Amino acid sequence: MKKMLSLAAMFAVLSYASPASAELKIGGDAAVRTRAQFNNTESATGVKGKEDNLLLQYKVRLKAAADLGDGYFFKAMVQSEEKVDGYPVAGGWSEVGTNNAGAYNLEVSNFYFGRTLKECHYSIGRLPLNSFNNPIFDLALFAVPVAVPTSLTVNSTVYAVDVPTTTWVFDRLFGFNYGGKIGDGELNGTLVAMDNLSGDNNAGEGSGLFNDGYVLHLSYKNTIGNVTVEPQALISLTNVQLPYAASTPNTFGLNATIPSGKSKIGASAFYTVNKDTTPAGADVDYTGYLLRLKGESGPVMAWVDYNQTNDKSGAADVDYNNVFVWAQYSFKMHESATGTFSLTPTVRYRASESKDNVVATTVKDDQLRAELYATVTF
Repeated sequence: MKKMLSLAAMFAVLSYASPASAELKIGGDAAVRTRAQFNNTESATGVKGKEDNLLLQYKVRLKAAADLGDGYFFKAMVQSEEKVDGYPVAGGWSEVGTNNAGAYNLEVSNFYFGRTLKECHYSIGRLPLNSFNNPIFDLALFAVPVAVPTSLTVNSTVYAVDVPTTTWVFDRLFGFNYGGKIGDGELNGTLVAMDNLSGDNNAGEGSGLFNDGYVLHLSYKNTIGNVTVEPQALISLTNVQLPYAASTPNTFGLNATIPSGKSKIGASAFYTVNKDTTPAGADVDYTGYLLRLKGESGPVMAWVDYNQTNDKSGAADVDYNNVFVWAQYSFKMHESATGTFSLTPTVRYRASESKDNVVATTVKDDQLRAELYATVTF
């Protein structure tokens, strides 16, 4: 709490700096969330498991933006980046501990600065991804399910559905972005540094100076008639660490949005492929896709995802199938020029299945979450 108050005080002092200083605008949001969680599993041998839990969680985000003049700007967001067993979790949400123990620590989650001109823009820093609305990152990073420490109070496996990039990567990556108008649309390119490793040129150890993981994200957003389309690609320029260490996944696809009066329909389709041999000699061979159909109308938002991945890395041959549904309704309790207060009941359902084609076994993992968000923005 002392750390949070110190950060808030720092922002307040900066916002009232001398006229010669850049004007710093402060905003943010705070929320509490009640979640009823129901997990059902079935092992490869047919043993069924069930676990129910009620979680009380909270989240605070502080946002700062400064206009430096001549198009130059700076933006930042501060939130909790809680870790359990050293593993990032919960996308900034913390939960009530025993006897309300534990501090709520805030950190600089993302920051970036750059310049916006009439025909182009650029920025560098820890860039926000907007992955909640753009599932290309979810498929690229989590096409093959990733196991996490079992001491966490969420599932011990992370899948390509249920916004894993927002939850587990805090919706930001370090990179350099440049964009500009090309034809009737806008082309954006972002060079992302996924990791910072070191190594020499010996076999099995890496590629020396370029042992770091670099990915290029390309997108072109254009409107055809009243339909907005955005084809995208995530291209591995060097070996990266997810979901398999030292391999080169590439992901392609597009988002499309179709307006209909006060409503809109969104559709996403992405495909990923990773066929490589790591410096240590391990074979990586998987392909997968993710499809999303989304609808928004006033206070209602809902979408359904389907993900399928076939992993033939090494001696494996496993099919992963995920179906996910998100549905919510937002009640605006208060709205003014200075902020809002809303209540948002939400339902999230995931049905996951992994089928091992080598030993002819199937593992199932289903999860239902019923949530109520109370949120203020300021």
